Amino acid sequence: MTISGSARTGSANRQLLEHLPVLFPELDFHLYEIAELPLFVDDAERTVIPEPVEEWRRSIQKAQAVIISTPEYVHNIPAILKNALEWVYATGEMAGKKILPIVFTPKPPRGDKAMQSLLFTLTALEAQVVASLQLYQEDWNDQNRKTDAEEMIRAAIDLL
Repeated sequence: MTISGSARTGSANRQLLEHLPVLFPELDFHLYEIAELPLFVDDAERTVIPEPVEEWRRSIQKAQAVIISTPEYVHNIPAILKNALEWVYATGEMAGKKILPIVFTPKPPRGDKAMQSLLFTLTALEAQVVASLQLYQEDWNDQNRKTDAEEMIRAAIDLL
């Protein structure tokens, strides 16, 4: 399962995730659309969980591993990604799940704070982070550096 932390349909993070089947044609990737999730409200008295949330939780449970690729917004992960992760905090679907977090931003040092925030959240969710990658769009535009980035992705996915 893959998750883009960007809400934009043409985002670089989404394009990166859509490129994974090219690198790994033998693997099955499913890009989950977190934009369809309602806003998380911590309401202990809630008796009806919205169907998109139930589907989100089931998808995580079924996934062998999860790859998250996100940009950095205002020195953090985007609200849409944080919202999605908050929906599984109390129910534990990420606990023990193998996760590969990727922060994909225009150029260094951008992305450092988003990675730190994402790792804090994944720790709270008791996820099993197998590796973490910070990739840069400027590398993706240079064929030699893109090849290096693809090799880093291959090595990280092998750990899943």
